[in-house]
Amino acid sequence: MTAVDEDTRTGTNLFERAARPRTTLRRFRRDIGPAYAANGLLGLIFSCTGPVAVILAAGAAGGLTPSQLASWIFGVFVLNGILTIAMSLAYRQPLGFFWTIPGTVVVGESLTHLSWPEVIGAYVVTSALILLLGLSGLVRRAMSALPMPIVMAMVAGVFLKFGVDLVHALGTDVVIAAPMVVVFLVLGAVPALGRRLPPILGALLAGMVAVAVSGRFHPVSDDAGVLASPVLTAPVFSWPALLELVVPLAVTVLVVQNGQGVAVLRGAGHHPPITVATVACGVWSFLAAAVGAVSTCLTGPTNALLVSSGERDRQYTAAVTCGTLAVVFGSFAPLFVRWMTAAPVAFVATLGGLAMLRALQGAFVAGFGHTHTMGALVAFVVTTSNVTFWNIGAAFWGLVAGVVVSWLLERENWRSSPLPQRSR
Repeated sequence: MTAVDEDTRTGTNLFERAARPRTTLRRFRRDIGPAYAANGLLGLIFSCTGPVAVILAAGAAGGLTPSQLASWIFGVFVLNGILTIAMSLAYRQPLGFFWTIPGTVVVGESLTHLSWPEVIGAYVVTSALILLLGLSGLVRRAMSALPMPIVMAMVAGVFLKFGVDLVHALGTDVVIAAPMVVVFLVLGAVPALGRRLPPILGALLAGMVAVAVSGRFHPVSDDAGVLASPVLTAPVFSWPALLELVVPLAVTVLVVQNGQGVAVLRGAGHHPPITVATVACGVWSFLAAAVGAVSTCLTGPTNALLVSSGERDRQYTAAVTCGTLAVVFGSFAPLFVRWMTAAPVAFVATLGGLAMLRALQGAFVAGFGHTHTMGALVAFVVTTSNVTFWNIGAAFWGLVAGVVVSWLLERENWRSSPLPQRSR
């Protein structure tokens, strides 16, 4: 049993202990391999395509300048990349930290009527709230109390979009998508080939060739430069901004994003340090706010990519690779953003869909294979509906609805489920 698991089980320590013995450079060199490096690269590619597009859309809605946008992207990649490296090495687990995508959507809507300094002020207060909740230990107890099938069904509802987008890409842009799918299937069906070239990495290379041959890579020239420069913005604290943003942002970090991340990692056999991760999200969100970046979270989709293959004890190297590449990407954000946004939509959709298939399969198996199946079904349906109430997205409401329905209709599952251990 790991130190993290033991601390969680007994409740003897508020902060989960790091892995022992410490991770050395020699051990890291032994554990890293092509499959893990490929998973780390895919995690970075996922983060710097669709999610970056969400940031660009939010910034456009709020009229942010190119320098403010570049600073935002710098923050979410460089700062969170450093956190990912540090936490993954310390706990010898794949702990990928990036930013809350649903929170970014909320911010984009708020920027239509709130000033940028007011939004920064809401970031700061949200950071304080996340930090306080992490220090209290409430987050870890809440995560332990939630039935895993319901949480994984919510995760399946979030991840389903990637599978659907893959099918749409095949229907709308077969020239790009088909070669990627064919290479992925061939490498997966022939183990001897798959060991030399991981299927998802083969799909990535096939897609790059297809994009190049089709002549559809057209980066747009602009005056944003090459290196990102952080822009510091003084926060302004206003009641309208705090009331509108703080609770939704905190919920998307602690329940939606961190909930996904914890569920994905647990499903892969890891024991993520929930309290330490929550505290880290609070502290890092302060740093991110200083450069105009949205709150930090333990991301779900990226961690699903990091644990999609390989030996469990070596998967932390994928997270370290992803974090290192994130620091590089964030430092050269203006240049890389031009490149990433120049690729066809089908390339990103196909790559993301193929990479998430195993994670989606695992989420369905964990969600509907045992107990709480009605609650899991309700959580899945509500999450896929994409409804929003009070600026809080469907994943949160799916979790709430699933728990309520399961409690009302599946009481025997709650009585038979082992209760989480309390602090002594």
